[in-house]
Amino acid sequence: MQNFIKISLIILIGSILSYAQDNPTRLKIIGESLKGKVVDGQNVREVIGNVVITQEDVKITCNKAIQYISSNNAELIGNVVITQDSVVIKTDKGRYFGNIKLAFSDSTVNLTNKGMDLTADKGNYNLNTKVANFFGNVLFKDSTTNLNSNKLVYKKKDEIIIAVGNVQVKDTSSIVKADSLIHSRITKFSEGFGKVAIENPDNNLSIFGNYLWDNKEEKLSKISGNPFLIQIEKLNDGTYDTLFIKSKLMEARSDSGSSLFAIDSVKIVRGNFLSNNDYTIYNREKEQITILKQEEKKTPVLWYENSQIVGDSIYINLDSNKIKFVDIIKDAILISEDSTYEFRYNQISGDTIHLSFDSGKLNQTKVRGSVLSIYYLYEENEPNGLLKSSAKNITIEFENSKVTDVKMFGTPISEYHPENLVLNNEKSFTLPSFVIYADKPKKEEFKLKFAQQKFN
Repeated sequence: MQNFIKISLIILIGSILSYAQDNPTRLKIIGESLKGKVVDGQNVREVIGNVVITQEDVKITCNKAIQYISSNNAELIGNVVITQDSVVIKTDKGRYFGNIKLAFSDSTVNLTNKGMDLTADKGNYNLNTKVANFFGNVLFKDSTTNLNSNKLVYKKKDEIIIAVGNVQVKDTSSIVKADSLIHSRITKFSEGFGKVAIENPDNNLSIFGNYLWDNKEEKLSKISGNPFLIQIEKLNDGTYDTLFIKSKLMEARSDSGSSLFAIDSVKIVRGNFLSNNDYTIYNREKEQITILKQEEKKTPVLWYENSQIVGDSIYINLDSNKIKFVDIIKDAILISEDSTYEFRYNQISGDTIHLSFDSGKLNQTKVRGSVLSIYYLYEENEPNGLLKSSAKNITIEFENSKVTDVKMFGTPISEYHPENLVLNNEKSFTLPSFVIYADKPKKEEFKLKFAQQKFN
């Protein structure tokens, strides 16, 4: 009887092996020991020890396998390694579906391929379509990318990864966050969607938006969807200052060092400096803010305390995060409001204006080329008319925000207007380029927007 059972088992296994050899899609399995049985009407065999399963270009090794003959599936247990071409998948346990060539594991799974490493709590890989789906604490690494997410799809044929849920991409200097992200390993091109953020911890700088476009080959990154920059800076006296920049588009170019470009409907808030313009370049390393007029766009406007500054180009230089000097180039005009009397504005215009600061306080103004000025005069804090002047150049010295000296050069001409002719007639005393802009950015809106970005 025992001999009959052994002969029957040998015939059964032989017929299975013969069928597998005739059909290349069938799983071929070998191991140190093999036991065949029938479970729910299906032929099953259990193979233990140095198990090797092959199917066309797929090779699987593990400690133990349970093969379901008719469904062409196998449970894989212990030190599971699945190999196809350059792809290697490792896990403690899993299942392989031979008819569709799908490997699945609900245990920690790792996939490597040509310099990339992908790990997750669970996942599957279709060896026909060469597409992986990984879930839970996903970590993706290659020579240029270090990415974490909740879910990730890896398409081997196109070398595309699609990450979804709490996406974070880290490099040596920054962290990119997004709701979802698409990245090409071939072109190094990435797109981020949803709540996008770029954070630079070393500089306390963050940029928020709704869409990220990043092309490593062109060395260009773009953020759109109401992009918003904030940089918190510690001053030498231990206090903090904050830079806010808002625009329709922001760009960062690797070939431009650490420069960031804010484009279209730009608003800037930094301490007592506010600006509306359409093109700003912010260089973090050189501590420079450059504001440029764009064709058929409004002239850039800068506000500082009670002064308004207008010009085609405005260059702001910082020193240890404090304002060092400001240059206004071409069609420059500086207007300062008298807080005591209505519509009394000190005005000065010229080809260029240079403002110098000491410890963040204005200490000198130099105006060069075709200078025109209107200054209101006071005697013992009482209004005493105004002085209209013109010159080639002018230098004004300040102390504690008060004018201490005025020097005019190049055929200066001055014209005094007494108080009785000025009173109630102030609107008649304005320079040709005089305009008051009312759309000054509000700090409170920026602070609220930042709070919403951090806590949403």
